[in-house]
Amino acid sequence: MCVACNHTIHRAKHHFGWDNSFKPQIIAKPGETIHFECQDSSGGQLGADATVASIAALDFGKINPVTGPVYVEGAKPGDALKVTLRKFIPSGHGWTANIPGFGLLADQFKDPALHVWTYDASSMAPALYGPKGRVPLKPFAGTIGVAPAEPGLHSVVPPRRVGGNLDIRDLTAGVTLYLPVEVDGALFSIGDTHAAQGDGEVCGTAIESRMDVEATIDLVKGANLASPRFTTTGPVTRHLDAEGYEVTTGIGPDLMTGAKEAVARMIDLLSAEHGLNPVDAYMLCSVCGDLRISEIVDMPSWVVSFYFPRIVFT
Repeated sequence: MCVACNHTIHRAKHHFGWDNSFKPQIIAKPGETIHFECQDSSGGQLGADATVASIAALDFGKINPVTGPVYVEGAKPGDALKVTLRKFIPSGHGWTANIPGFGLLADQFKDPALHVWTYDASSMAPALYGPKGRVPLKPFAGTIGVAPAEPGLHSVVPPRRVGGNLDIRDLTAGVTLYLPVEVDGALFSIGDTHAAQGDGEVCGTAIESRMDVEATIDLVKGANLASPRFTTTGPVTRHLDAEGYEVTTGIGPDLMTGAKEAVARMIDLLSAEHGLNPVDAYMLCSVCGDLRISEIVDMPSWVVSFYFPRIVFT
């Protein structure tokens, strides 16, 4: 329990999707700090004893529960909610899956696959992947946002201009996120916590892991943001940079095709050099490799690069 927090919202107080008619779990004043007990993206369906068969049994109506919502006093449309992420309290367990029909290379990886992770929640030492891979950890919240103005229930799957399933791996402790407010009270919720993820989350899942989050919520009046923005307090890849990177590319007139080619070539490289099964390499790319647009000005072809951190195998 957070002794410095003004409120706690327990894990059972969650919802699926975004709807501005949801009843607030608490009413908070600007500047207050809240302890959120969050679930993993499966809503507890994939635990430490999960198997590949568990993927077929997933109830997708219970995917990505978010804890909340929080009504913030004084929040009005046109304001920005200022969310400072104070602390992540990990559980020590997580999972990564290839879910058929989902992910950047869904047409190539059609069968389910699952890796269940165990990590030290105190030291947050790199987590073991196979006989020699170790993935550096960096906890963050994948889904974080406020209610949209448009009435009705909206899916939690796509990101929105008011936040939601952003899956930005740098929304970690110390970061301040600004969200456009579209309804009175903002109705803020958070969940889908991850122990690690690469930029792109290419297989569709990261190290999905239940955590608690402490966050301070404040207001910026009249900010009129067009979309979320955030501020980091320092370097964002220090946990991965120490040993450099292996990089593959995709080059051509379509960024999506380039992204797929860059990832597929990294999967081939990891399989050849480290003996990984291709689907295991694919899931590993999702939790620690980064897709980047390296060049987008020299028509008619653009360059997409995929950076894989060498520290994983050192």
